Parts: sequence; C-alpha cells; structure tokens
Amino acid sequence: MLLQRPADGSFIRLWHGFLTGRVMVALALLFLQGLGMALNQSHDPLPLALCIAYACATLALRIVSRHAPPAPQAGAHWLPSIGVDLLMFAVLQALHVGSMNFTPLFGLPILMASILGTLTLALGTTAGATLLSLAWVWWQGDRAGADLAQRYLQAALTGTGYFVAAYLVHQLAARLTSVQQAAQLSQMAARAQAEVSARIIQNLADGVLVLDQDGVVRMANPAAMQLLSRQEPLDLPFRLSEAPDWAALVGLAQRTFRLEQPQSADVDILHQGQRPVGLRVRTWLTSGAHGDGDGDGGGSEQLCVMFLHDLREMQARLRTEKLAAMGRMSAAVAHEIRNPLAAIMQANALLEEELADPAQQRLARMVQQNADRLARIAEEVLDIARVQHQISHTPTALLALDEAVAQIWADWQAQSPGGRRSAQVSLAAKGAQVEFDAEHLRRLLVNLLDNAARYMGTQPDSLQLSTHVTEQGHVGLQVWSDGAPLDKSVERHLFEPFFSSESRSSGLGLYICRELCQRHGASIGYQRVTRELPGRGPVGGNAFAISFRKTVRPAPGNGALFDTIMV
Repeated sequence: MLLQRPADGSFIRLWHGFLTGRVMVALALLFLQGLGMALNQSHDPLPLALCIAYACATLALRIVSRHAPPAPQAGAHWLPSIGVDLLMFAVLQALHVGSMNFTPLFGLPILMASILGTLTLALGTTAGATLLSLAWVWWQGDRAGADLAQRYLQAALTGTGYFVAAYLVHQLAARLTSVQQAAQLSQMAARAQAEVSARIIQNLADGVLVLDQDGVVRMANPAAMQLLSRQEPLDLPFRLSEAPDWAALVGLAQRTFRLEQPQSADVDILHQGQRPVGLRVRTWLTSGAHGDGDGDGGGSEQLCVMFLHDLREMQARLRTEKLAAMGRMSAAVAHEIRNPLAAIMQANALLEEELADPAQQRLARMVQQNADRLARIAEEVLDIARVQHQISHTPTALLALDEAVAQIWADWQAQSPGGRRSAQVSLAAKGAQVEFDAEHLRRLLVNLLDNAARYMGTQPDSLQLSTHVTEQGHVGLQVWSDGAPLDKSVERHLFEPFFSSESRSSGLGLYICRELCQRHGASIGYQRVTRELPGRGPVGGNAFAISFRKTVRPAPGNGALFDTIMV
C-alpha cells in the first residue's frame, strides 16, 4: 500500500520530527554511556565510541536530508536512517553487560517506517527488529547456557506487539493522508471555482454589485464601476447612499432585503452634467442564513447581488437583430429594384440632356446622385449573399502583398478630386505572399481607406497605411487614422450587418470586409492605437488590422483561380 504524500509540508515536518528524535536518542545514549564510565560501571570504550558515531550520523542526516524525506518505497535509501538505527540498537544490546534492555528503542525506526513508508517497509522493519530481539535472546542463552524459553516468549510477544502497532500506525497514517489529500483537493477546487467566478464576473459586459444590508458595496466588477462612476474613481468598499445619483439602486436593494425575494426594475442613473444612464436592474439574495441574535456569529451574512444591464446596449442588440432580419428580406427587395432603378437612371440621363434650365438640371443631378446611392446600397445588400455563396465554392490565389497594396493605394489616390489624398505608406513585407484574391483585397482596402478618410484630420500623417511581417512569419496589414475614438456601443457592433453610426450608411461595408477576410482565412480587428508622430507627439488613432494566414502552397502558374464578387 503506497502512501501518496500531500503537496504541503506535513510529511516534511514529520520527517524533521523523527530526525530530531534520533538526535535526542543519540545524545541520551551518549550521556548514559559517558556517565557509566565516569562512575566506573563500564570500562569498555567501544559502546561509548559507538554512541559518538551514532550521534555524528544522526546530526549529519539531520543536516543533509532536512529538505525532504526519502521515497516511501522500501530500498537502500532508508539505510542511513532505519538501517543505522536497527544496527546501532542491536549492537548496543549485544555489547551491554547488565540488566539494561535497549530493545524498546526499536520502536523509533518502526514508527518512522510505518508513518513515512509503505506497509512493506513497515512490516520489514518490524520483522528485522523482532529477529534482532530473538537473536539477542539466543546469544544471551548460548553464552550463559541457561534455559531462556521465557525470554524467547517475551521477545516473541514484543515482536507481535511491534507488528500490531506498525500495522495500525500505518493504517492511521494512510487514513490521515487520504483525508488530507481530499481536503487539499477540495480546497484547490474551491480556489479554482472562486478564481473562475471572479474572472467571469470581472469580464462580464453587465455590471455586478454585491451589497450588504447597510448598502455597502463589497464587490463590483469593472462594468459596474463604469456605469456608476462619475468623474472621480471609486474605491471599494463604498456606500451607495453616499451619492444621490444612486438613490434608485439603494431603494431596490432595501426592498430586496425587506421582501427577501428577487427584484427587477428599470432605473435611471442621473450623473450631474451628463446624460442619464438607463439601467435594467435585477437583484438576488445569497443563501446565507441570519444569525440567531445571541452574538456568537454563527450565522453567515446575507448579501444582495445586483446585476446592471445597460439599456442602451440592450436596445442596440435588439436593433441589430431587427436589422439583420430586415436585411434578409431587403436582399430579395434589392434584387427586385435593380431593374426599375436602372430604368430610372437611364431615363434621368436622357432627360438631363434636354434640360436647359439650371434649376431643372440641378434637380436632375439630385435624382442621379440619389439613384446612384440606391444602386450602391442594393449592390452591397446583394454582395452579402454572393460572399456567403462563394465562401465554400471558390479557392484562393497567392498574391504579392506589397505590390498589390501599392497598386491599390495609387488607384485610390488617383480617384480623389484633384489628387488631394495623402498618407504615409510603409510597405515592410518585401517578398511576402498571401492567399487572397486581388479584387477582394482591393475592395477590402478601399473600404478601410474610405472610412479612414471620412474621419481623419488634415495633417499629412493623419492617415497611415502599412504592411509588416512578424518574427513568427505572420503577414499583416494596417490602416491607421487620427480620428476620434469610437463609442463603446459602436465598437461592439462594428462588424455586424446593417449597423452604422451614420444615418446615410447602409452598415454593410465592414461586415463585408469581415466576410471576405474569413473567406480567405484572414482576420480583421479594430483597436485604439497611439503613435508617436514627428512634431505632434503621441497621437491616438483608430487602427484596423488584417492578419493573413500563412501561405501553405506555392504560387500557381496562372492567375487568380476564382471570379470576383463584384457585379
């Protein structure tokens, strides 16, 4: 039966205790032998020399092996401790002349083997001590020539007691070890559960507050702190009643404690000088029982857990779902309006040729501009279906990234009225090839450049286009502009269909960019990045980064292997 030692220092403390006990026994034996020689009761220096050697051996083992006990299995690694003890006590018993009996000292190595070793080691040590005791009786009887049946019987009974004690001590040690292991596993599971719960709460998009009956906030995740905070930071713990802005939350928590039932309500947090924040609040009570009022603290405290849902986020999510449903329907509608829209545009072009009045020509141009806008929206809606259809039907082709980006940038700059578009272009992916269709990359990059140009500043370095290769061999593309930071509610839905912060946008551009990236095994993401610009210092900006997948096949001899999704 093998004992699995716990990971804590309990066995090390036991090991230290046995080592210290051996040292104390050695010093006691040394003292007794020295005292016997001083009183002229013994004239043989050999026992004293053995006691000195035993004391040195126990001290050396105490110093050298203090860090960890030996492995519990039986083996030669137990000879410096159990083996030395058995040999020392047996030799002292054989050399001693008189009535003193050293056999009770065999209990020390037997206990050591039973607690720190396996059952085999414990029984083997006990058997060795019993055989040594019987051998000593035989030795005494052989020298004296007397009948030692009674001494044999006493040695046998002592050995039997040793066996029973060794077995029981080992079983008790095994039991305590298993209990301790179970306690440690439970503690580890509880700690892991607490860490997981804390991590989940910390990363929840909804706010979480934990309050006591006095309205003191014991715990709050970052989302809750952001919803509650005003201009100054909040430090835990704090009272909800310390600010009148949170009066509605205080009342809801008090009602929860009073009724002892979950509550739900929509409240407004009114921050001075700011727009009110609408929250949907749900509360629950923990299962802690109240104390019995005798002041002994036997009952656990009951707490109120409050979940704060931002109504703006809920409304935005609902709006996105509605628009997504409408988008599926609008795809069919867009397909149906293309032909009538083409007829309107053609008729307006013919009509504009015959108009001479400037006011009428201006109206015709307005019709043409809005018809073009409708045509673009219809194409974007139809592109969603095309992209989804082609994801599993078309392969990809290898593309030299820097050359393709340089060509797309030149074409995009040339399309600007008067060639006013400017940017800092840094192409650092020399020779890197990516698996992407050239026309899809053009559409992806033009869309990102158009978005950046819409919100960028007027400085020459307000727009930056760059490519790079990481140390791991990943190829990337980034479009950065010094526009204002995006609102958090907008950032969460950037790549969702039919979501836009502008009323005149269809909200499909970034969604199609994401679909194109996913189709080719690439990824696109947004983050706020601060760059050090010459003459301007650190400037924050919006960065859209594309990470291409690693190339897994050689470049084909022919061109692109699939059609584009443009009509």
